[in-house]
Amino acid sequence: MDLQLTGRRAFVSGSTQGIGHAIARGLLDEGAEVVVNGRDAGRVDAAVALLRDAVPGAVVSGIAADLADAAQVERLLDELGEVDVLVVNAGVFDVAPFDRLTDADWQRHLDLNLLSAVRLTRRLLGPMLGRGWGRVVLISSESGVDVPADMTHYGVTKAALLALGNGLAKTTRGTGVTVNTVLGGPTWSDGVATTVEQIAGAQGVVPADLKASLATARTTSLLQRFIEPEEIARLAVYLASPVSSATNGAAVRADGGVLTTLL
Repeated sequence: MDLQLTGRRAFVSGSTQGIGHAIARGLLDEGAEVVVNGRDAGRVDAAVALLRDAVPGAVVSGIAADLADAAQVERLLDELGEVDVLVVNAGVFDVAPFDRLTDADWQRHLDLNLLSAVRLTRRLLGPMLGRGWGRVVLISSESGVDVPADMTHYGVTKAALLALGNGLAKTTRGTGVTVNTVLGGPTWSDGVATTVEQIAGAQGVVPADLKASLATARTTSLLQRFIEPEEIARLAVYLASPVSSATNGAAVRADGGVLTTLL
């Protein structure tokens, strides 16, 4: 299927690795121009080089900025200019008991997982509405619906991202702009892989064994394995395309069947 993205300009936050990188690659494969982002300039440059090698002739560039920092977000937006497609993927997570979470832990998650999306859409959505076409795709998580006890701060910010997408979609009524949210399930991203390796080391177990046990720990999972970043990316790229025109204000699941509630 031709997703009709040739000539469109897209920005993907948090795209030097994992899901964001896979989304950037998917958009480039469909002919879009893509701007990638990460906190570290070296990693941004490396991601751009990888994408150019993977998609010959692709128009891809990068901007380094820590999106948890309001001033850096403003600098990025000034450099970025207008885009047709905004994919908000940058986020942070960690595992900790609720009673050990400090105000700083909460603020870190709020700044990156929620406020970066607020700041980006506040500047980029208006011009889309003015032009009469655009796509905003927010990458949330099934944890925003079924909040883990040991990741409450993460789940709360992902639930807030769902609410943000719901509200923003209402501002697009009667236009060619859409705002949708992707509910990803347990995904074998670089961050998850690093966390699993750290936990395995602390417990003295083989990382591959821990990965296998975690993949089946959620008894509601129909997939019974971790989702690959490319599987989330395919849905995000579709939602970023003109062919998804009838999908707006939706929370679309790519959760491997983990969620048992209807949205």
